[in-house]
Amino acid sequence: MPRMRAVQVAAPGGDWQVVEREIPEPGAGQVRVKVEACGVCHSDVVVKEGLFPGLQYPRIPGHEVAGCVDALSPNAGNWQKGQRVGVGWHGGQCFRCEPCRRGDFILCQFERITGVSHDGGYAEYMIAPAESLAAMPDDLRAAEAAPLLCAGITTFNALRNAGARPGDTVAIQGIGGLGHLAIQFANRMGFRTVAIGRGKDKDPLARKLGAHLYVDGAVDPAGQLKQLGGAKVILATAPDSKSIAALAEGLAPSGKLLIVAVPNEAVTLSVLPLVIGRRSFQGWPSGTAMDSEDTLRFSVMSGVRPMIEQFPLDRAGEAFSRMMKGDVRFRAVLTMK
Repeated sequence: MPRMRAVQVAAPGGDWQVVEREIPEPGAGQVRVKVEACGVCHSDVVVKEGLFPGLQYPRIPGHEVAGCVDALSPNAGNWQKGQRVGVGWHGGQCFRCEPCRRGDFILCQFERITGVSHDGGYAEYMIAPAESLAAMPDDLRAAEAAPLLCAGITTFNALRNAGARPGDTVAIQGIGGLGHLAIQFANRMGFRTVAIGRGKDKDPLARKLGAHLYVDGAVDPAGQLKQLGGAKVILATAPDSKSIAALAEGLAPSGKLLIVAVPNEAVTLSVLPLVIGRRSFQGWPSGTAMDSEDTLRFSVMSGVRPMIEQFPLDRAGEAFSRMMKGDVRFRAVLTMK
């Protein structure tokens, strides 16, 4: 049987293992993807450390997958062999629970997660449910497309559903893996984009990415936002509970503090400013395959691109370690060449 290289975790807390496996065959409703690139995401820690209920090992992680259709079952929809596709966090839905029956697939009660529920993209080939595939534009490099299927869709989808209109002030907290994309999206969507980082040295990068204004998060960021008239939306992309909480009073009336990065500690907020200003505090997950397609198309149309560092597949452990330490600027991507 033909074989492929893959990187797996054999048990919770185990080391990264470069292995050879048989190339898997697609079952009913499935597609085999030949992986060209796969992003390394902080969420991959749930596989590395066994942080997700019901995880089965060994498991190949990876949910920022860019490649092409290599084989498919007869009932896998309209996909064609050789077609460029991406696969993100949302790895399929049951179609039967109440959210699915209402078409809200991202809230499926039995949602499958790529690289968690089934093997992901840290491999030369992977199997994906047909409904988890997103068509990928031809003029987008696989290594650049991969991070857009997680960090990209998460920030793009949150911003376009946040309720802000062109010209409104939208603040992006954090200039990292998520934030550097969020700043670009906010600018291209026509928002008055305010980047919030720590230290004045981040100002030039923030403006290069598209921020109209920069706020030093170390110096009363809420007060600085108030001086600008308050933010219609503050998108929190850095998982620091204290930094997030410190921003709430910088919202304009009816403003929204929107969280896409999950801190390890609880976020403690004063309720009074929320109540008297009709402000809100909300979380947002990533999105479905169609949301991924929208993200990829918008990125091509508007020139949004991730800043990446590329690693060969057999250096996945190094890429993951550097990403966890914050040493990658800004997204690590595994390539199969």
